[in-house]
Amino acid sequence: MTTTPGTIGPHSRKKVSYYYDFDVGNYYYGQGHPMKPHRIRMTHNLILNYGLYRKMEVYRPHKAISDEMTRFHSDEYVKFIQNIRPDNILDFNKQMQRFNVGEDCPVFEGLYEFCQISAGGSLAGAVKLNRKLTDIAINWAGGLHHAKKSEASGFCYINDIVLSILELLKYHQRVLYIDIDIHHGDGVEEAFYTTDRVMTVSFHKFGEYFPGTGDLRDIGAGRGKYYAVNFPLRDGIDDDSYETIFKPVITKVMESYQPNAVVLQCGADSLTGDRLGCFNLTLKGHGKCVEFMKGYNLPLLLVGGGGYTIRNVARAWTYETAIALNQEIPNELPYNDYFEYYGPDFKLHISPSNMPNQNSSDYLDKIKVKLFDNLRMLPHVPGVQMQPIPDDAMDVDRVVDEDKDNDPDKRISQLQSDRRVADERELSDSEDEDGDNRRDQADYKQNSNKRKASSDAVNGTTVTQVTKVTESTVVVPSTGGEATTENGSSNEVAPSGSETIIRTTTEETIKTVTVVGEGEPAGTTADESAPADGMDTSEAS
Repeated sequence: MTTTPGTIGPHSRKKVSYYYDFDVGNYYYGQGHPMKPHRIRMTHNLILNYGLYRKMEVYRPHKAISDEMTRFHSDEYVKFIQNIRPDNILDFNKQMQRFNVGEDCPVFEGLYEFCQISAGGSLAGAVKLNRKLTDIAINWAGGLHHAKKSEASGFCYINDIVLSILELLKYHQRVLYIDIDIHHGDGVEEAFYTTDRVMTVSFHKFGEYFPGTGDLRDIGAGRGKYYAVNFPLRDGIDDDSYETIFKPVITKVMESYQPNAVVLQCGADSLTGDRLGCFNLTLKGHGKCVEFMKGYNLPLLLVGGGGYTIRNVARAWTYETAIALNQEIPNELPYNDYFEYYGPDFKLHISPSNMPNQNSSDYLDKIKVKLFDNLRMLPHVPGVQMQPIPDDAMDVDRVVDEDKDNDPDKRISQLQSDRRVADERELSDSEDEDGDNRRDQADYKQNSNKRKASSDAVNGTTVTQVTKVTESTVVVPSTGGEATTENGSSNEVAPSGSETIIRTTTEETIKTVTVVGEGEPAGTTADESAPADGMDTSEAS
């Protein structure tokens, strides 16, 4: 049976579930570190201001617990990640060396919670796909493909991809993993190197480049022989060259392997101009991979990954969210909270550089021929014996909203309060933007204050913004009037016709943050208006 991508038209619009936790942008790897979780918040803000959230279900994922993480990672390693903090590093000196934590993978405040958010979104998306409650699941906070069973690597601590694939295998006989990050997806390949139930395909820079694995000759072992596919690339590959290898290789893989579900890692460090990358792809070339895989009409999990010029990361993942939704979005960027990052052109799409493409047609053709020969060695489409389906990693119907569990009259600690405020160092003139003074800290604060005091026009509807210093949950009784925030203070809130309110059986809930609890979609009707600084994040039971 030959599987070919179908044409995606308006009649075949996919149901998309999107996972985002508003805390994720607050975690900070440290001064000078290229990994910036803030990029995920920038992506989300751009998705909001393009209005894409109206076309999909938006969830705040549950935080993965240690029992879920140890389905792949060792108990000792997860316990170490759970317990280590910047203030007790000296107590874990030997373990830090053993688990490769310290330099590329630093210890920072909230490390374990960051891993919980990243893994929780990918696991939730896998469960949703398993239950056929969605066609495409998106978790841009995921894609941390370098983490090993008992070792952190390449800025990655918990391998959310492996965890999500293990979840998909409960319902699907064969899962295909595709990696378009510039770095080899070594952690995922290693995890499934000896099984035929997962095929890993990685397109990456090879040769004196991290992590140093991913040779053409790495094809798997044992039952997994020929089920690892590696396409080593040289510097400067452009959109046209990438398309000439991606589509033929994946087409052959789909014909030979016939997977039941696909996980696509969309690392944005393969884009032109990346701080750590050396490829020359534009958003269009990168996005064609998403579009091509979407056309196979299989359960599809999209995750993030690398990407260190953060303005381009936000552009790429917003564009690929639009592709998943089958939505055209304008090249002119909408005004957003991080508008200054995107200067001087303030456009969505980026232009390739003039760097030479060292991947000749002859070189690419030789690699393709070898890979096709390997794929012809596959004995048959592997199956699995019938057996009871294990329990899901989580109950997607469970109402999870940590804010609802908080007593509004109970004082929260300063540490908890600080975690809801952006680290000012993330908004400074940082080295990730090549020192071009894209963000002036003082100017940013002034602009932020102006934005907080003003009304934003969203898709022609004026939305009055409630000014708060921190992000907080506002619960408005159905009669209106005074609202109580998480920290116990009160604000006068006058709901207007332009505000979107999720109605529950006993109350109406408005949140000034931009996520919902796992288990309930945000309202997605076309005529609803965007809240001033986010979307409805409440849940209905």
